[in-house]
Amino acid sequence: MTTNRFAKSLALLLGALTLAACSSRPVPEPGARTAALEGPVVGPRWNLLLVGTDERLSMPETPHIVVAPDGRVSGSDGCNQLNGRVRLGEGNRIEFTELATTRRACPQGEDARRITGMMENAYRYLIDHDRLVFFGPDQRVLGGWRRAD
Repeated sequence: MTTNRFAKSLALLLGALTLAACSSRPVPEPGARTAALEGPVVGPRWNLLLVGTDERLSMPETPHIVVAPDGRVSGSDGCNQLNGRVRLGEGNRIEFTELATTRRACPQGEDARRITGMMENAYRYLIDHDRLVFFGPDQRVLGGWRRAD
């Protein structure tokens, strides 16, 4: 009975390892470099244009983001510096993770949180000339950015 239970456990373990080895997303080795991000989102500075479809914010500094080829995002929410990670996928998928900001006091703190919330909820993006628009999972426009020259 014990041998039978061991054989079943071993078979399950081998099956799980086989499935993991066949997965489409390999786990990178610690310290390994991942593929560089490419595309029109990567590189330029993007300044906040609108929250939602028509709301302009007046902030102490211009909210902006920069997406680096190594998958990092940096910028400002208008009050605080921000940084994190970004993933770009097929079908103009975008996902911001590990977003963090400094904690300076700011009279427009709620608006600054709306900007980082927009990024946290971004699901897809669209680029039209010098505009970058984020959409939520429900296809609702979250906000727009303009490429800085």
